Amino acid sequence: MTCDPADPARRGKYAALLDPELWDYIDRVNSWYPPEIVAAPIAEQRAVYNRMCVAFHQGRPEGVTTSDGLVATAAHAIPVRRYRMADKAAAAVVVYYHGGGFVLGDLDSHDDICAEICAGTGFEVVSADYRLAPENLHPASFDDAFTVFEWVAATSAMPIVLCGESAGGNLAAAVVHATRHHPRHAIGQMLIYPSLGGDEAGRSYIEHAEAPLLTVADIDFYRRIRSAPRQSADDPTFSPLRDRDFSGLPPTVIVTAECDPLTSDGEAYRDRIVAAGGRALWREEPRLVHSFLRARPTVPRVAEAFRRIIGDIARLGTGDEALISPLVGEMAGRPEGGAKDRDLSAS
Repeated sequence: MTCDPADPARRGKYAALLDPELWDYIDRVNSWYPPEIVAAPIAEQRAVYNRMCVAFHQGRPEGVTTSDGLVATAAHAIPVRRYRMADKAAAAVVVYYHGGGFVLGDLDSHDDICAEICAGTGFEVVSADYRLAPENLHPASFDDAFTVFEWVAATSAMPIVLCGESAGGNLAAAVVHATRHHPRHAIGQMLIYPSLGGDEAGRSYIEHAEAPLLTVADIDFYRRIRSAPRQSADDPTFSPLRDRDFSGLPPTVIVTAECDPLTSDGEAYRDRIVAAGGRALWREEPRLVHSFLRARPTVPRVAEAFRRIIGDIARLGTGDEALISPLVGEMAGRPEGGAKDRDLSAS
């Protein structure tokens, strides 16, 4: 959702800040999923969103095979999709939680992204189709995300990396916190413009309150629609940034977009992991907006950002200690205008 119309004269500060090809992407998203759709019934919102996902789907890279299955619980079954390379043994498994504000999305909505992660890393990817709000309030989505992690941990001997985008980033982080002492805990987590329950008085919530494709009002809508009665904002399974303990978490990479109200969440999460003695990297991709991954075929900045994400996941899955250096600030060799790596680690 967005409050920014397609009229260039009304794009405000973002008119010059965002590249023309990114505006083409934003306008295309809004043509499929217009801002006013939020007033429609949830079933209609999902139908429109699903049609948009089909329109943006890039297909699967050659050599990627898939199989669908169910993870059984006492009350219901959780659909999952497994991605493998046909001719290569995987060295790790990525558990992927899709975005969609806890309201939208399924195994198909982010299918091509999961397939490209599989092809780019050589890792197995397991995508989880967790229950959605408002039919299923918190902690339903978290419970499903947790259950899929436990299923992967019980059925695979490979190292586990948790990965999530937007709402899925919230779930990945919440599961990492809840399973840090699990015998098969994740060896890394990759969070892509995650919603972590940060302080809405933070820098980006103010500077980018009306950003294209995600506004502060949107964030409030998604938070309220998934909240159970008397939901505590301090519940770390709901808002991972509200946890009181950030120790024992695995190496973490958080990638955010400069023009996104949520980018301050990434910075704050990095800082708290480091303060607790952990290792974390926060990378803010310049001149990009929330939900930018779908723009990777047409926007060079996004294609570069996605290549970096693939590399991050690959290094997390192999336990590469070079992923997070002791340096602070700009990464050496990054071209002018490239991503800013805010890279800290405990010494």
